[in-house]
Amino acid sequence: MITAGAAAPDFSLPRDGGTEVTLSALRPGKVVLYFYPKDDTPGCTLEAQDFTARLADFTAAGTTVIGISKDSVKAHDKFCKKHGLGVILASDEAGHTCEDYGVWLEKSMYGKTYMGVERTTVMIDGTGTVARVWNKVSVKGHADEVLAAAQAL
Repeated sequence: MITAGAAAPDFSLPRDGGTEVTLSALRPGKVVLYFYPKDDTPGCTLEAQDFTARLADFTAAGTTVIGISKDSVKAHDKFCKKHGLGVILASDEAGHTCEDYGVWLEKSMYGKTYMGVERTTVMIDGTGTVARVWNKVSVKGHADEVLAAAQAL
């Protein structure tokens, strides 16, 4: 798991709309990466809607918000259109970025174990250093907490 003070691993990933997003190209701006399990599931939809609702405030704080999951670009496009999402959604189908950030973990549900993305948010400062990490995120109120941290950074 990545920790505050570490250099944020760079990445270039395909994103919704058919373009690409590269972390290092966003400097010197701040970046919020929120890793989530699956498009169009209840918790992930609420999280994406909450970040979208606060997007103007994140932009005013000099912060780009990027959601990352292992879903395809096609799934991201459908998800964005269905829910009117404005955040960048990056596709990490191969899972390399999820692994680099330590969010691809063994999980368990109903006594069965499986590999999946642990809902995690990472705040990166303008120099590419991890400023803060939220592990095992509870969605309710999370976007507000991250926005406050972005405004304070």
